[in-house]
Amino acid sequence: MIKRILSISLLLIVIAIGFLLKNELLTLTKEGGILSIFISMLFVAICVFFPVIPFPVLAGVIGSVFGTTQGVIISLSGAMAGTMGFFFLSRYGFRDYAQSKLMNYPKVQEYEEFLNRNSFVAILTCRLIPIIPAPVVNIICGLSKVKWLTFFTSSTIGKTPNILILSFAGASFSSNKLFSFGLYGGYILLIFIIYVLILYRKRAKESLD
Repeated sequence: MIKRILSISLLLIVIAIGFLLKNELLTLTKEGGILSIFISMLFVAICVFFPVIPFPVLAGVIGSVFGTTQGVIISLSGAMAGTMGFFFLSRYGFRDYAQSKLMNYPKVQEYEEFLNRNSFVAILTCRLIPIIPAPVVNIICGLSKVKWLTFFTSSTIGKTPNILILSFAGASFSSNKLFSFGLYGGYILLIFIIYVLILYRKRAKESLD
């Protein structure tokens, strides 16, 4: 009970900071400099818990301020800090309560068992092709038996392409807005096509069975 209360309190504090100070945090991010690097990481981490600003917008802004290379490092570091925080919060703050609720949903239990058997590939796929929302992935992995190092490694690799493209698009925005929109739009289209193909193959397989 104490763990749950502390976890809920921490979660509410993070959400409150993001919601109440989002304009100030965004302004500090745009200023550049050493302080804004840490502010940007903090802002990205908060947005993992509560997307007060859409992540593509925030990562693009960071890329435009710091450039592609630094933008990737800052956004990825912040995203992984928030992701691991979410993971550990789910594992140690709500695990017992959530596990008791999951007993009523056999399909979710089946996915959890699959995740335990194929954790690295499953998490990597979910990060590269976000069929399942990121917060759901964080929660399920936190509740599962997946090792934190496996979760961290696969999530880092899986998040990198998206952050790289967002940072590059943000860095190019001031000089070529059309290119920036086209780049990220093309990336989204590619992900959508892959998702449709996966869905089609799954349904075709089910119809044969």
